[in-house]
Amino acid sequence: MKEWMIGIAENAVIVINAMGLVIIAFGTIEAFLQSVRAIFNRSATGGLFRTAYLRYARWLVAGLTFQLAADIIETSILPTWDEVGRLGAIAAIRTFLNFFLERDLAEIEQRETISKAAIDKSLA
Repeated sequence: MKEWMIGIAENAVIVINAMGLVIIAFGTIEAFLQSVRAIFNRSATGGLFRTAYLRYARWLVAGLTFQLAADIIETSILPTWDEVGRLGAIAAIRTFLNFFLERDLAEIEQRETISKAAIDKSLA
């Protein structure tokens, strides 16, 4: 039974890591294309770059969350403390990055909400 569970966990880690990789790859391609479009758009403002950054940050948060889930599963089946420590360090780095990305997203969304409310108030 133990070998069966380890086999399922190992396959789940591969699939979940692949999901995270696909999410991050698509987000990176989209961010690159949006950035190039913003560079060559003469009427562009900083809003295009900000929008590209926000969307990219969301892609990264999603991808990192999937990869962290895979790390948690992998840690549960690893046999040595050295491997557990390595995965713990990776999980800490991903969690740290995820925390700051989430904070940046929340700050930007809060500023946009305040800005939209001010515009709506001035139009009323």
